[in-house]
Amino acid sequence: MKRTRARIEAVDPVMRRRRRTLAVTALAALALTACGSEQPDSQRERVKSTSAVSARKDAAFHRMLDEVARECPPPGTKREVPPAPPGGKPTAPVEAPPGATVEPPPGGAVEPIAPTAGPEAELDARDWCAGVQHEQRVAEALLRLKRPDPAQVGKALNGLGYIDERIHGLKRSGAATKFVIDLRDKGGRLCLDGTANGELTEVEACVAPADGPFHIANLPRRL
Repeated sequence: MKRTRARIEAVDPVMRRRRRTLAVTALAALALTACGSEQPDSQRERVKSTSAVSARKDAAFHRMLDEVARECPPPGTKREVPPAPPGGKPTAPVEAPPGATVEPPPGGAVEPIAPTAGPEAELDARDWCAGVQHEQRVAEALLRLKRPDPAQVGKALNGLGYIDERIHGLKRSGAATKFVIDLRDKGGRLCLDGTANGELTEVEACVAPADGPFHIANLPRRL
């Protein structure tokens, strides 16, 4: 009996260590299972949060487009082309030579004249009207930049409400920074083509494909 009791006493500590090891292993497995079940939930929450932020930015962008074009004709309105003189073709507006001073008409400012030829003539009345407004607001913001590099230009465009998803080709080209903004909205084809280079900053309306992805290479007009 003494030998048997001694054998049991010798085995018992080993069994206790095994039980503790099994218990720790079981707890670790439960912890891993819990983490595994929570990870997809956290990922889904992050995706939802990112989607919500993107949706808010997109909604704000479209509100800005509506605000800029608030005094423009409804979408799809065709532009009126000046009538052709008897026996002739429509005449394009005569532009003042470089450096000339344009005197405003009595009682009002100079009204921009819509082009009758070229890619811009493909824009409807709303796009053409909105394009003039976008050109002015973007050019004024970029002319205030002391260093119009891609970072500063992108920041200025964001400050005006143009979101990164709609800004394309923002890069340095020589001493200038180039970019194109996709302004297609409500079936329109408007885009904005810009070059920021201090006093030589130029911003012009361009024409994008009516639908499909926006690619700079597909634009009919580039600076």
